[in-house]
Amino acid sequence: MHRVIDPTTGRELRAIPLDPESSVDRALISGVAAQVAWEKSTMPERSRLLHQIARRLREDRTRWAQCMAEEMGKPLDQGRAEVEKCAWLCEFYAESGPGMLARDSVVVEEAQAWVAYRPLGVILGIMPWNFPFWQALRFAAPVVMAGNAIILKHAPNVPGCAGALEGLFRGAGAPEGLFRTLYLDVEQTGALIDDPRIAAVSFTGSTGAGRAVAARAGGALKKVVLELGGSDPYLIFSDADVTAAAEICARARLVNAGQSCVAAKRFLVVPEVREAFEHALVRAMREVRMGPPAEEGVTLGPLARKDLREVLHAQVTGSLARGARLLLGGEIPEGPGWFYPPTVLTDVSEGQPAWDEELFGPVAAVIPVRDEEEALAVAGSTRYGLGAAIFSRDVSRATELAETRVQAGTVFVNDMVRSHPALPFGGIRESGYGRELGLWGIREFVNVKTVWIA
Repeated sequence: MHRVIDPTTGRELRAIPLDPESSVDRALISGVAAQVAWEKSTMPERSRLLHQIARRLREDRTRWAQCMAEEMGKPLDQGRAEVEKCAWLCEFYAESGPGMLARDSVVVEEAQAWVAYRPLGVILGIMPWNFPFWQALRFAAPVVMAGNAIILKHAPNVPGCAGALEGLFRGAGAPEGLFRTLYLDVEQTGALIDDPRIAAVSFTGSTGAGRAVAARAGGALKKVVLELGGSDPYLIFSDADVTAAAEICARARLVNAGQSCVAAKRFLVVPEVREAFEHALVRAMREVRMGPPAEEGVTLGPLARKDLREVLHAQVTGSLARGARLLLGGEIPEGPGWFYPPTVLTDVSEGQPAWDEELFGPVAAVIPVRDEEEALAVAGSTRYGLGAAIFSRDVSRATELAETRVQAGTVFVNDMVRSHPALPFGGIRESGYGRELGLWGIREFVNVKTVWIA
């Protein structure tokens, strides 16, 4: 049973029964049949489907934002922005996908040869709750454009969003079975990975769960793409525009109440600008409006679950007990819901949870470093490698360091890390492997086929 708990009040809203084995089997039969037919569809037909989904997303964007606010606590403005980004993504693949999947000619002396990109079959997407529309469509849009079918196993606390996604595809004219949502537990999901009718798996979530999915998919010899946790470093150099950097860093830390794998997590600050940066960061973090996410104008909603707040607060108190200093927040507010205030820690050092672990909430960890070289060393000391940012007025040097010295899948200069439909997104180390988005994402779940004519 999936129980939906309102993160604003802590009250149970509804319970969704798990799908029985018979429903799972019917979904697989339907998915295989739909994919066989969809593989024969033309590129214009696939593009039309994605354009229709984009249109329907925009038409009801407040409705979808309200669903997110109710199930996982996202403020309405952020929910509407997420829906708009999903529509942009669908339009991007509708327009660019055909060219990305076109044959690539290869010159060989012995024969005529080319590379074709053909669909794999039914792809399982195991998606998280923090961006319940974006994460699922980031996976789904290129997969469907490439001629595959989808079974979505969404997070247990966002079943309404999961059902809405299936409805979007159906309402846009997708063939029956092309996109199915199933409500499953961990054991059922493992069995689905094993099923020979599932061709490949895409997983977004925690590093621990990613290990389990990778092991299960590997045992079945199936392709898997993993987008996992992160502890993104933001490096503040001595020549940075401190005020602008702090404002960007605050936004990057507080987006989705800090519940994002690619949110700013660690702020590595050199001595020359440390005091000014801390003051500016605290000032920017104070400016948010915390409250019920369904109220217009709220910029910081509750955390999605009670246990997430408990873990986050334990990380804050554990860091303070080991020498960190509190500059802002750090106390659980009274009243219902799982709210946590904007919090700033400084003097964060190795051995503290704020250094060693991912902080999945609105807590900024300021790590003093001696100089830029130490900042680069500390940035690379994490076991993660998802995103990073450098703030410096010397854009040329910062760009070189971003490309050659910072170990992450995405590095921004003088801006916050975020994804873009045209650019590859993913990580290294314990942040996962494989890429989503852009040319690289649409080619993850295809058969890269060599065709040779003598």
